[in-house]
Amino acid sequence: MVDKEVVLTLKGLKKIEDEIEHLKTVRRKEVAERIKQAIAFGDISENSEYDEAKNEQAQVEERIMKLESMLKKARVIDEDDISLDQVSIGTTVQVKDIEFDEIVEYTIVGSAEADPYELKISNESPVGRALLGKKIGAIVEVQIPDGVTKYEVLKIEKGEIDG
Repeated sequence: MVDKEVVLTLKGLKKIEDEIEHLKTVRRKEVAERIKQAIAFGDISENSEYDEAKNEQAQVEERIMKLESMLKKARVIDEDDISLDQVSIGTTVQVKDIEFDEIVEYTIVGSAEADPYELKISNESPVGRALLGKKIGAIVEVQIPDGVTKYEVLKIEKGEIDG
């Protein structure tokens, strides 16, 4: 398997670094304390508290490894490198949904930062992929599960990508 580059904004990089720090300094200690308490209950061979704490410890360590691996493969988008000539990672694009006559703003981010609830869409998502490279005025057709939807690119701005 080829390691895929992880595209991050400065804000996304800081979020991952903060999560790693929290996992290493807070969560590890909490889990270690739970393991210590479970051992104090006695026989660990049939101790569900011990088993749960060990499983949680494994999950914390796995998350740390995953996040550190992401950082090793990260390419950080610098705000100064973002062009407003076309939609790219790190831009916020205002589009008009032609069918529903609605205006929506999406911030295009790497897949590690995507959060549809904050309208941060991945450059790898159908809408993100379709919008990449488009200029103001472009009509974009996007294949979605229900068929095809059309967007008109209205405005391109720098997204909120700094820390």
